[in-house]
Amino acid sequence: MAHSDDRMHSETSTLSRAEIYRLGASGPSLGSVLAGIDGAQRRLALLHIDVDEVGTINATLGENIVEQALSVVARRLRLAVPADAWLWQLASEEFVVAVAYREGEPDGNALAERLREAFETPVQVPPFVLDITLSIGIAIHPEHAHDAAGLLAAAEQAMRRAKRSGSGGLAVFVPEPVPDAAPDPGHGQEHRFVDALAQSEFRLYYQPVVSAQDGSIVSCSALLRWHTSQEGVLRASRVLPAVERAGLAGPVALWTIETALQQVCAWRELGIDYLAAAVPLDGALLARGECLDLVGELFHRSGVPAGALEFEISEAVLTVDTPHVAENLAGLRALGATLTLADFGTRGLSLTALAEHPLDRIKIDRGFLRDVTRTPRSAALVRAIIAMGHGLGMTVVAKGVETDAELGFLRRYHCDFFQGYLFSPPLPAAEVDALLRRRFLLPQVFQASAEQPARTLLLLDDEENVLRSLARLLRRDGYRLLTASSVNEAFDLLARNEVQVVISDQRMPDMSGTEFLGRVRDMYPNTVRLALSGYTDVNTISEAVNQGAAYRFLLKPWDDAELRGHIRAAFRLAEQRRGSGAPNADVDAG
Repeated sequence: MAHSDDRMHSETSTLSRAEIYRLGASGPSLGSVLAGIDGAQRRLALLHIDVDEVGTINATLGENIVEQALSVVARRLRLAVPADAWLWQLASEEFVVAVAYREGEPDGNALAERLREAFETPVQVPPFVLDITLSIGIAIHPEHAHDAAGLLAAAEQAMRRAKRSGSGGLAVFVPEPVPDAAPDPGHGQEHRFVDALAQSEFRLYYQPVVSAQDGSIVSCSALLRWHTSQEGVLRASRVLPAVERAGLAGPVALWTIETALQQVCAWRELGIDYLAAAVPLDGALLARGECLDLVGELFHRSGVPAGALEFEISEAVLTVDTPHVAENLAGLRALGATLTLADFGTRGLSLTALAEHPLDRIKIDRGFLRDVTRTPRSAALVRAIIAMGHGLGMTVVAKGVETDAELGFLRRYHCDFFQGYLFSPPLPAAEVDALLRRRFLLPQVFQASAEQPARTLLLLDDEENVLRSLARLLRRDGYRLLTASSVNEAFDLLARNEVQVVISDQRMPDMSGTEFLGRVRDMYPNTVRLALSGYTDVNTISEAVNQGAAYRFLLKPWDDAELRGHIRAAFRLAEQRRGSGAPNADVDAG
């Protein structure tokens, strides 16, 4: 699909939620961060991050492509780093992240996992699609060093060790000297994977998939992890390319399916008989003539019906005309298994090919969600994917949901299922059992959205005294009032809530009211939008109304009775739109 321009636009043109500093040049210093946590009974994890293969990209594609790719990398890191962490840039391709934590809270390894997951989606620099990986070294204060210089040196040493083990590596600092790492396990080291299977070093982690209706867990997505003694826990994106080079992709895929079936059996013994497991179906296995027989035998041995398993197929598998793929997909579906397109929109699958294959479900990649609550183009893409999936008779899963705002937006546009850190990170089977016993995740969020009253009014103004005055005036009319003092806050509220009427100030520091209301029109066309300003610029007023950004332009100071009348008329118009199904029919409601 030709999404490259839209994806690149969304990754380079909007505001991020975290700041990025130059270490030693801007923002807080690492020393001041350490001083702030000392005495608070907290540790600090320092992550030294190096972007892999920058030299290769520069040599093959040129410096301009490298600069654009690194700009996207920096922005993805800003979005992935939690608000209470610190992010610095050492060089164009090197970054440092610090996060403080207490016992039992997410630590450096959890943050590294989150950062690496942010790059599971390729980086698009039109016309190129780049698979970017990160090598990450972790050092802990006070265990590994007590001062900033020592901690930086320890984290860098760990990063160098991670990098020697191959692209996408992760290593924690060890005080003793580290010998040279073994060569890439994909080159002549097949026995390492065979031993890993035999010694239970390969394990499946599970991430819940929840229903949009009520937050109930309907399945768990199985994710491969390799617990190694030298490199720590390696993710599937780090392991599978080497497994493929070693010619063992088929056996590992069969082991994954068998292990997931065993886990489904274990859940059923606990009385959890409603749960399905979603497993990746490797392209090499899917292309084999005996694939259906091999998988069918696993179902037979486990005693689990095929309907309890969901197979996730990579878009890349369907872009080539490989023998047996179509017949194996049809056979698996005939058995009763669910077939899901796992990375829709990232590998160039045509709409014709999408319609030809017997797929039940589309999984929206995380890359499409990053700006969905703030930019009309991202919002339009996601709405289109959901509508297209439903039009083809498929259900839709959103992967990588991380915020309440993203969840609210996706629910509003009828996405069927969600998966992501907002609900739970990937967990070992023993740890996910506790979530399954609860069955419902974030019930307060789903219940609150179901109970929202019909008339919700959003007020946006960067002056707090204006917001307070408006709230005092309009509270008596029984509206559910939401107030925001910044554009970003307003976008989050719009995503999380069903808002019928929006009133925005015209002059704000980060975006004009006309531009804001124009975006709201594109993203939420059924809203009725009013602009409020103390400046009588006739051209601005005419432009806002003529372009459809604002239904009305009101002036400060306002007449209380007149303002209340305009808002009542706006809600009447919103109700007419809802009843007629005709969005954006901006007419004067009197």
